[in-house]
Amino acid sequence: MNLKPILVRLQNAIGRDDLIEQMVLISTPETPVWKQGQPEKSVNLIVGYNSSPNSHTALDIALLMAHQTLLATKAQVTVQVVYVIEENQSSNAADVLQKEEFATQRATEQNPSHCSTSFPLNEFDTGVTTQTKMQANTAYSQERLVDRFAQAEGILRQASCLAAEWKSSFKAHLRFGCIGKELRKVVVSEGADLLLLGCNSVNHPIVQQLGSKFPCSVLGIPNFVNEKRA
Repeated sequence: MNLKPILVRLQNAIGRDDLIEQMVLISTPETPVWKQGQPEKSVNLIVGYNSSPNSHTALDIALLMAHQTLLATKAQVTVQVVYVIEENQSSNAADVLQKEEFATQRATEQNPSHCSTSFPLNEFDTGVTTQTKMQANTAYSQERLVDRFAQAEGILRQASCLAAEWKSSFKAHLRFGCIGKELRKVVVSEGADLLLLGCNSVNHPIVQQLGSKFPCSVLGIPNFVNEKRA
């Protein structure tokens, strides 16, 4: 996907001419010349979301981009949010199995087909993709795990509500593990064109976790957003 037209449209909407310099954290190679004249049939935007003010801003920007792209190109645009519950320690196999069984049961209740949901936002649901491969922490009790699921469900429902007024498709993912690794997995599995994060520096820990040769361009939030909050 050619990133420049999307950013130019965003610049025009916001009234800034420096967004490319401020927002591009990781840039993939330019679109080959032979592809540049071809219309986009679909555009897939992914947002790392955790309900923080910065991630709200990243989601708002993604939704605005999606709306502008739909109007300008008539392409099918999908906005996806990914919330990652970090698990930094492993436990014994029995503990892992117990937690994975609970996660699977929860996923079935949320979405019997065990797959992501995609729906028009004017008929949106709150289905959540749940990845059951998690490195469980022995310090987590079953009650704590239930609390984490409830919190994650609330965060993703909030994202759905924020996106409900926009006329693009929407999907939500709940993942477990390292944020950078899980974002990469979703970007690859969903064939994402662009990843948006609620940070504004290549030195941010999450950006560093993404590693080299990331499969799509990565945008952060513009610096002037934080300047206004200061």
